[in-house]
Amino acid sequence: MEQLAGVRNEQSTVRAKRQLRVALASSEEEILAAQKLRWRIFADELGARLPSRTPGVDRDIYDPYCDHLIVRDEDSGRIIGTYRILPPDAARRIGGYYSENEFDLTRFGHLRDNLVEIGRSCIDADFRTGGVITLLWGGLARYMRERGYEYLMGCASLGMRDGGHNAAGIYNALSEHMAPLEYRVFPRCPLPLDRLEPTPSPELPPLVKGYLRAGAWVCGEPAWDPDFNTADLLLLMPMSRVDNRYARHFVERQN
Repeated sequence: MEQLAGVRNEQSTVRAKRQLRVALASSEEEILAAQKLRWRIFADELGARLPSRTPGVDRDIYDPYCDHLIVRDEDSGRIIGTYRILPPDAARRIGGYYSENEFDLTRFGHLRDNLVEIGRSCIDADFRTGGVITLLWGGLARYMRERGYEYLMGCASLGMRDGGHNAAGIYNALSEHMAPLEYRVFPRCPLPLDRLEPTPSPELPPLVKGYLRAGAWVCGEPAWDPDFNTADLLLLMPMSRVDNRYARHFVERQN
């Protein structure tokens, strides 16, 4: 992503065993390292089918238009966490948001000038702690605040190893987090909820739980992503809804 006041030069230390820094990628080398991390997580670990021309590198047509938020382990130099960020001006240049491959976003038309999309979030298996995701969320919060964007959206992926029953149960359990009707989206390839037996006590992924606690809305029924074999929920976070406790926590961790 490009030079960003306040984000690129911010350093944060996790005072446990490692020193970590969150920033926007500032070189092709850093972007490539993030793309290799994405491949290791999504293709090698989770078995996703990624349409990349370069083995071992998760790269698609959206990457050149995106900013890439990264967490680096300063002790080893490794990129150990990343988010891909597509701001509205870049979405116009590429012709739309990645999420539009999965959802009809017609009702988001009036939001597009202030709508940022995030995706491809992943963390190295050796660093999956609350500290790393806090650094990433802090970087996102600063990105949104300093550029003045008002809406953050992205797909929350739910595993389908049980055939989708847990995903259906999660969707059923999220009624209190549904967006108002004017913010509803429609899946292009819907998860067949009518053919699934929703898990009575579904397991909600911690990342999704964090989004919802911070104030995100669920914008409609899940889509099925055959390449990643996941059920995807489109989440929308109006920055005006971000819980003050979360806002203070994320921003303070960056100062």
